[in-house]
Amino acid sequence: MLADIALFLAAAVLFVPLFRRLGLGAVLGYLAAGVVIGPSGIGAIGEPEQVLHFAEYGVILLLFIIGLELQPSRLWAMRKSVFGLGAAQVFVSTALLALTAYLAGVEPRAAFVAGFGLAMSSTALALQMLGERRELTTPHGRAAFSILLFQDLSIIPFLALVPLLASIEPTAGGGWLKAAKTMGMFLLVVLGGRYAVRPVMKRVAAAQTPELFTAAALLIVIGTSLAMAAVGLTMSLGAFLAGVLLSESEFRHELQADIEPFKGLLLGLFFIAVGMSADLHLLIAHPLLIVAAVLGLMAIKALVLWLTAWIGRYGHQTGAALAAALPQGGEFAFVLFSAAVAVGVMQPSLSALLVLVVTISMMATPPLFTLQTRLRKRFGSRPYDKIVTGEHEVLIAGFGPFGQIVARILRVKHIGFTVLDKDFEHVDFVRQFGNRIFYGDASRLDLLRAAHADKARLLVLAIPDVEASLRTAQTVRRHFPQLRIFAAAANRQHALRLMDLGVAPEDVIRRSYFSSLEMTRRVLAGLGDSDEAANQAIDVFRRHDADVLLRQFKVPRDDLQQMRQTTQQAAGELEALFAADTHPPGKEDRPA
Repeated sequence: MLADIALFLAAAVLFVPLFRRLGLGAVLGYLAAGVVIGPSGIGAIGEPEQVLHFAEYGVILLLFIIGLELQPSRLWAMRKSVFGLGAAQVFVSTALLALTAYLAGVEPRAAFVAGFGLAMSSTALALQMLGERRELTTPHGRAAFSILLFQDLSIIPFLALVPLLASIEPTAGGGWLKAAKTMGMFLLVVLGGRYAVRPVMKRVAAAQTPELFTAAALLIVIGTSLAMAAVGLTMSLGAFLAGVLLSESEFRHELQADIEPFKGLLLGLFFIAVGMSADLHLLIAHPLLIVAAVLGLMAIKALVLWLTAWIGRYGHQTGAALAAALPQGGEFAFVLFSAAVAVGVMQPSLSALLVLVVTISMMATPPLFTLQTRLRKRFGSRPYDKIVTGEHEVLIAGFGPFGQIVARILRVKHIGFTVLDKDFEHVDFVRQFGNRIFYGDASRLDLLRAAHADKARLLVLAIPDVEASLRTAQTVRRHFPQLRIFAAAANRQHALRLMDLGVAPEDVIRRSYFSSLEMTRRVLAGLGDSDEAANQAIDVFRRHDADVLLRQFKVPRDDLQQMRQTTQQAAGELEALFAADTHPPGKEDRPA
């Protein structure tokens, strides 16, 4: 097992960087790696079916993360594109592909199954490809997601239909019993996700053990998937449903950050397994037939995608991008064709041919989409509009009294923000008052990426713990240099260390600094100074202190002697300033 794992990792390390350098994308690199090490290549791995079965968990984790990003309100807003554009693509593509297969001599039932299976596109390939190019939020990215979502939903009833197409009749009453089990499990997952999972996650988060939280996240995904599979539904739908149910919880970003590494590795393994399953001997035996089938499949689906987008008034650019992104077959075809062979609806030889066609179409899609993207840019087409979500405008790390005041004013000004805080009890308390706050350590790079730090304009760093604040500032400065940081410093030394990390001096605010100045102004007024004299004293102190802070910033942090000398010198200068400002009486010119 370790030798196989080492082989998979070596193949990925060799092929993926090469294909990305050539501009062909990581997915095609994984597919090529699988072809080379699989039975049709050097034969290092002889059983791709077992690898593919395990690697399908990468697709499951991908759909869970998609569910986390898709709040129910957003899903409801997408209903027209999901059940309009998505349904049109599936039904029209199925009809045309089934008719083509029937005219080619395939038996009617097998042609119908083949048509529907080939109408499915690869969720894993398309979303990974669009995500690499940061096009998931473009019009064609949203349209592609809607189509893929409807495909994932439609595969469920079709898998139940396959046994009905076989010659063996189902037992009486079996259909009703299965439907009841399915509905019961669906309700159990929904209710469990809403009323049981969150309390459990609260206890896990309160334990402050990162690996335990990761284990709980994986348990949620795998447990929900297995529950759905137990009643005949697809595991990917279970994972997607679990993600949607947790999309508005305070754990959303932390869950995404914990699942992301596993998703990436398993998804890469999935594409390697797809490449391994390609039977190149069949391609050598029937090259013209395979090539014609691949071209026919991609041409029919591309035409349907373009026409449905045009009829739906999505525009020519969106239609062309969809035609280049989703013309391939999908991973669900492997499951569907296997089920059809098992009940005698499809011959094994036809299934092997169709699996090869699907695999080659998946390999052909990344370069086709890359070519379409380059042509679009070369001929100066209008760039696609991005979805600018208000919640990504500002990130607030730390939601104590300091961060809350900032957030309250931003809310009044209708400026969206995303809040991250790793104190779970604090998160749970604040959420009761309707604030959008998420549990997680803002110093984690994967969590910042999950919170879309690359899209935010600025970060309000209000974490009270000095070391955690500095870790967060260092991570942001290193990986998101465009993100402006407004930092709250606990004290003078904290402010200097933040400035060392690249935070602009004018963007560093000491927590009690201005409130202390205001208190001092009121104390002076209470002692009998006029408002003008009190304000003048505060102004002199503030300007001098800012100057001293910049001077101390240039002093090495380990040079304590020079730091003490600077502090003593500053105290003498300040005393001289106040003396010059009060003697002789009536002097109007104040030192700068």
